[in-house]
Amino acid sequence: MSNLTTLTSALQKAGMRLTPQRTAICELLVKSPDHPTAAAIYETLKPHFSSLSLATVYNTLDTLIGLGAVNALGHAGDDKVHYDADTEPHVNLACLSCSRIVDIPSEHITHLDSEITTATGYKLLGARVLYYGLCPACQKKQSKTSKNSEVFSSASRTK
Repeated sequence: MSNLTTLTSALQKAGMRLTPQRTAICELLVKSPDHPTAAAIYETLKPHFSSLSLATVYNTLDTLIGLGAVNALGHAGDDKVHYDADTEPHVNLACLSCSRIVDIPSEHITHLDSEITTATGYKLLGARVLYYGLCPACQKKQSKTSKNSEVFSSASRTK
C-alpha cells in the first residue's frame, strides 16, 4: 500500500512541484477506501482548492501511474477509470451494477508477480487483476426485481 510520503516523493522525483493541491490528491488516494475516479477526486477537493483544475488531477494521476505508485483499474461498469493507491499484489472485484470495487488479498497474485519477475527480469511497477461481476447487494436487488416481474407478468396473464 502506498503511503502519502511514497506518493509525494514520487511526484518530486518526477520533477513536479509539490503543491497543496497535489498533496491533497495524494492524501485522498491513500486514505480513500474506495477506488475514486479523476472526476470524484476533483469534485471532492474543488471546494477546498478553488484553483484546482481537472487537468491537475489527471496530470498528477498520470505521473503517479507512470512511476508505478498508483494503479489505473479501468471501468467498473460505469465507463470511468478508477484509481488504486494500493500497489501491493491483490485482486480487485468490480460490481457492474453499482460500480463498487473491493480489494481481495491473494497470495497467488504475490507468487505470480515473483514468477513473472524471475522469468522476465522485469521490474514490475504495478499490476491489475480485475474481476467483474455482481456484488451480493446487487444480486439481491436483481433477484427482487426479477421476482416482482414474474408476479406482474403472471398477474397480467390471468386477466
